[in-house]
Amino acid sequence: MEFDDGFRARLHDLFAWRRDVRRFRPDPLPGGVIERLIETACLAPSVGLSQPWRFVLVDDPARRQAILENFKTCNAAALASYSDDRAGLYARLKLSGLAEAPCQMTVFADRDTGIGHGLGRRTMPEMADYSVVAAVHTLWLAARAAGIGMGWVSILDPARMNALLAIPPAWRFIGHFCLGYPDGSDDTPELQRAGWEERRPAASALIRR
Repeated sequence: MEFDDGFRARLHDLFAWRRDVRRFRPDPLPGGVIERLIETACLAPSVGLSQPWRFVLVDDPARRQAILENFKTCNAAALASYSDDRAGLYARLKLSGLAEAPCQMTVFADRDTGIGHGLGRRTMPEMADYSVVAAVHTLWLAARAAGIGMGWVSILDPARMNALLAIPPAWRFIGHFCLGYPDGSDDTPELQRAGWEERRPAASALIRR
C-alpha cells in the first residue's frame, strides 16, 4: 500500500486538528459507532502482540455520577495544590465533559495477560501500559476523522475507578474518556487558548548524540 502527497497532507491535518474535547453537544452517537472506533483502536501496535487494552463502556447513570464525584474530589485537591496566581487560572479551566458527553469509556491495561507470552515485558512491564496508550491515540484520531470529539479525564483516583466499575485491581487504570459531537472546533489546544501553557516547537524536544 502506497500513500500519496495528498493523503499525507490530509493525515497531517488530522493530527493538527485532534483536540482534547471538553465541550460536547448532547446528541447521542449513532449505534455501532463506538464499537467501530474500538475496532480501529485494536489495530494499534502492542508489545509482543499482547493487545492488553480493555475498554469499559460506562452507560449506568449511577456509575457515571460516581465518576463525576470522583473527579470533583480529585479536582478540588488539585486546585488546593496550586499557588494563588496559578490557582485562579486553574479554577477557570473546564477539565472534563463528564456532565455533557453522551458516551463515556474507561480504558485499562491488563498487565498480566497471557497473550503475547510476555515478549518484551520482562525488563519493562510498563510496555503493556504504553501499548494501551497507543490504542487510545489511534481511537482518538479515528474519532476525530469521524467528526467525533474525545476528551481524556485523568483527574481521578485510579483505585476508586477500578472499584466503582468492578474491575480487577490488577488492571492498570489508563484513563476515562468522554466522547460525543464537539460543541465547536479549533486547531489550537484549549489550554493554550486559556493561557495555561504554550505548545513547544518540535526542535525543543530533539536531542542528538
